Amino acid sequence: MTFLDACLYSVTGLLVVFFALVLLMCIIKIMTAVGDAAEKRTKVVPAAVGPISAPNAQGETLSIKQTGPMAPGSAGELKLYDTDPRVAAMLMAIVADELQTPINELRFLSIKEIKEDTDK
Repeated sequence: MTFLDACLYSVTGLLVVFFALVLLMCIIKIMTAVGDAAEKRTKVVPAAVGPISAPNAQGETLSIKQTGPMAPGSAGELKLYDTDPRVAAMLMAIVADELQTPINELRFLSIKEIKEDTDK
């Protein structure tokens, strides 16, 4: 093998390696573009929710009303009877976890605290 043959093999080897790297870079860019396009199609837009007021001393209904367009998967209005909004959120999360279902696939119409008589 002459010096010229050795140089030719070296250059050919380097060209093959760089071609493989460029090909791999192109494949990654194409996969990223496809992933970004799919993500844009399924992007969830959060809905605007109005302020939540606390229930009054008489225990009247606290209603959470939607003021903007609903997010995909939301189920509308939720009525709370004698229940703190934080407690209601925790209960909804527990139910979703126990059912092993995403919370946006469940529909809660109302949540009411049931008080037991301890004077028996």
